[in-house]
Amino acid sequence: MIEKVYETPCGPIHYWVGEAADQRPERPALVLLPGLTADHRLFERQTAYFEGKWPLLVWDAPGHAASWPFELTFSLMDKARWLDGILEREGLNRPVIAGQSMGGYVGQAYAQLFPKKLAGFVSIDSAPLQRKYVTAAELWLLKRMEPVYRRYPWKALLKSGTNGVATSEYGRALMREIMMTYDGDRDRYARLSGHGMRMLAEAMEADLPYEIRCPALLICGEKDRAGSCVRYNRAWHKNTGIRLEWIPGAGHNSNTDAPEAVNALIEALLRQVEDRG
Repeated sequence: MIEKVYETPCGPIHYWVGEAADQRPERPALVLLPGLTADHRLFERQTAYFEGKWPLLVWDAPGHAASWPFELTFSLMDKARWLDGILEREGLNRPVIAGQSMGGYVGQAYAQLFPKKLAGFVSIDSAPLQRKYVTAAELWLLKRMEPVYRRYPWKALLKSGTNGVATSEYGRALMREIMMTYDGDRDRYARLSGHGMRMLAEAMEADLPYEIRCPALLICGEKDRAGSCVRYNRAWHKNTGIRLEWIPGAGHNSNTDAPEAVNALIEALLRQVEDRG
């Protein structure tokens, strides 16, 4: 994987690309988007599997890990537009976005802005972005989380941010390693988390369709305890008919708890998109 930098008015975005043996422009490209406070390392079991097989891209989202310093004044739509700029630069014309948690929301924003460009979509322990799925109380709370993170003891945050999102030893160790990026800089962690949740609430309040018009798949760990992710995915599947795959024994980071199962599901969707031409 080759690291590159994309400049924005708010700061630099670091991303990594991997070429496939067959790098034709018409081939689907797998675009991996990690969740809030996580970074590209969240997908190390995916990049190891897909590199060389499919055109591949993963980023440190704005404000995260290497993509710092960064002004936290952007919206979810800004992230989607910057992602499109990166994809255009790299000549990845048929993106299949696989987004974990917040990454899945970015994918839905991309679908709203660039419906004809998105070739495929995989939600990994994410949830629908439409306003109808959330309550007014949930939106109120999302916009007021930064002070909560500031007051929460760091050791407790570290524990909940590792044991609370993964069930496997590997998944928990990886997330702890990622969270240690913010060790000693609690202010950055609180600002990043609070901004991300406010940005999400604002995107929901915009009450846009966020319709997925391409081949799509919902993946959710059976033991996902992050918010109401399980409930949201059941409703998302029921209302849209998008296929939902439950991952036995996996938590919120199901791609780290059961990488082989998740990789197989992603690759099946990639082949489906490729077969559609």
